[in-house]
Amino acid sequence: MKTKKLSIIRYIVLAISALLMNGYIYGWLFKPHLYTGNLKSIIVPVLNCYACPSAIASCPVGTIQHFMVIGFFPLFALGILIIIGALFGRLFCGWVCPFGLIQDLLNKIPTPKWRMPKWMRFGKYLFLVFTVFLVPYLISDTVFCKICPMGALEGGIPQMLLKPELHHLAGFLYWRKLVILAITIFLVIFIKRFFCRAICPVGAFFAIFNKISVLRMKVHMPKCVSCDICKKDCPVDINIYDDPNSPECIRCGLCTNSCPFGAVKFTTVFSSDKSDKKIDVKIDVKNEAKIES
Repeated sequence: MKTKKLSIIRYIVLAISALLMNGYIYGWLFKPHLYTGNLKSIIVPVLNCYACPSAIASCPVGTIQHFMVIGFFPLFALGILIIIGALFGRLFCGWVCPFGLIQDLLNKIPTPKWRMPKWMRFGKYLFLVFTVFLVPYLISDTVFCKICPMGALEGGIPQMLLKPELHHLAGFLYWRKLVILAITIFLVIFIKRFFCRAICPVGAFFAIFNKISVLRMKVHMPKCVSCDICKKDCPVDINIYDDPNSPECIRCGLCTNSCPFGAVKFTTVFSSDKSDKKIDVKIDVKNEAKIES
């Protein structure tokens, strides 16, 4: 019951966050257009396409690529992401990201679920390095924006629906993004948060900070019996007791409520509690044999 309550709260927070980041309703009405006001200079620490008609802020991935294309190192954007990562790790992935909400809802469609191979989790780091930093700098083009499924969902599709005069521009790039979006949706239905775990550059960036951020996850090992109930509820399919601050953890907090023994909790780096260490029990077999004899 507690897990269900927290899950509902998290969905409400995710929905409110999505609405706040995409609150420019006039972008959809009358003559559809993009918001270009002062709020567009704000960089939200999640994947949210700036080309969405209702988007009032900028996507960090698009912003970083823009600066790499023009040959300037994106100090401001990276500074914001570093501060947020150092404080919260991947908390924003679990509680704020609109595409995270979409993935969670799609995965609730009743189908057989697949386990994502562990090697695929390294894909998001490759996307971060190559499609966000290196390749945009080398070829002067925003590479990730041209393959981003969130860009197609929030930007490409709405623009085509709202502006018939753009239909003649729907060439290879547009249809390629639709195909990528369709494949992503298909995989997300069967694999928990596939995009977050295998592709998302923002998730990759924040994952680097999970083990050193101020906010931490802690497992009280004397209470933990490795029952795997927490893994069943986990949106990214990990065993929290194996690595409480795993780079894959999105800090949704569902495991803190699903654990029947109360072994998992949020804490901070300043905590002096050492109960997250496993207890090693050593038995002197030779002495036991002497005692038995």
